[in-house]
Amino acid sequence: MSRRKPLSTVVSESLTERIASGEWAPGAQLPTEAELGAEFQVSRTVVREAVARLRSAGLVVPQQGRGVFVSEAPQPQSFSISEEVLQTLPETIALLELRLSVEVEAAGLCAERRTDAEAAAIRALMEQIDATRADPAAVPIHYDYDFHLSIARGARNELMLSFLEYLRPLIVQRLQLKHIVAAELTDRYYARIHGEHDQIVAAIEAGNPAAARKAMRAHLVNSLERVRAFAAAAGVAGARMPASAQTLFTGFPPGSRQ
Repeated sequence: MSRRKPLSTVVSESLTERIASGEWAPGAQLPTEAELGAEFQVSRTVVREAVARLRSAGLVVPQQGRGVFVSEAPQPQSFSISEEVLQTLPETIALLELRLSVEVEAAGLCAERRTDAEAAAIRALMEQIDATRADPAAVPIHYDYDFHLSIARGARNELMLSFLEYLRPLIVQRLQLKHIVAAELTDRYYARIHGEHDQIVAAIEAGNPAAARKAMRAHLVNSLERVRAFAAAAGVAGARMPASAQTLFTGFPPGSRQ
C-alpha cells in the first residue's frame, strides 16, 4: 500500500516545479511563509521545512530582512534521496533477507541439477552483464537479477523460480546503484561483484553444491549489508552501518534528502 508523502515534501515539490517551469524566474521573490501556508493549507513549520529543502538544493537563497529569492543560477544537489526511497527502505531490506534464504538453496540445487549447457549459459550471461559496467546513475542496484534468475532455473524448482520472479518488481527498481556506490569507487565495485559472481559460477560448473551455497550467501549478504549501510547513512530509524560497508560511502553527505 502506497504511503502519503509528508506535507513538506508535497509543498517543496510544488515550489520546485514552479521554479523549473519558469513561473518563478531567477531573482523572483517567493511568497511569505504566511502566504504559502494559506495557499497550501499547512502550518508555517511545514513551509519552513519545504523552503529549507529548496535552499539545500541551491534553488533559493535567503536575503536578510527581505525574504527568500529564486537563485540566479539554481544548482541541483549532486546527491539526493527521494522520500519514496526512504520510506520503502525497511521493506526493501526485509525482502532482501527473504530472497537470501531462497537463493542460497537455489544455487546449491543448480550445482546439483544443471546441465552442461545451462552452466555454460549462466557463465555467458554473467560475463555479458558484468562487462556492461554502466553509469551507476542509470542502473538499479540489482542490475544482475537476470543472472540470479538463470541460476534459479537451473535449480529445477518452479516454485523457487516463480517466487524470485514475483520479487523482481518489488526489489529491482527501488534503488539505483548510485545510492550505494561513491563515484570514485565504481570500478572497484564492479570488479568486486564480478569476483563474487565468478565464485558462484565456478562452484556451479564444478557441481559443488556446498561451495555454490557458500558463494551465493556471501554475495547476497554483501548486497544486503550495502543496502543496510545506505539506510543507516540516510538516517532511517533502526538501520545500522556495517563497518565493512562504510568505505562505500566516501563523500556521502549525511542527511541528504530530497
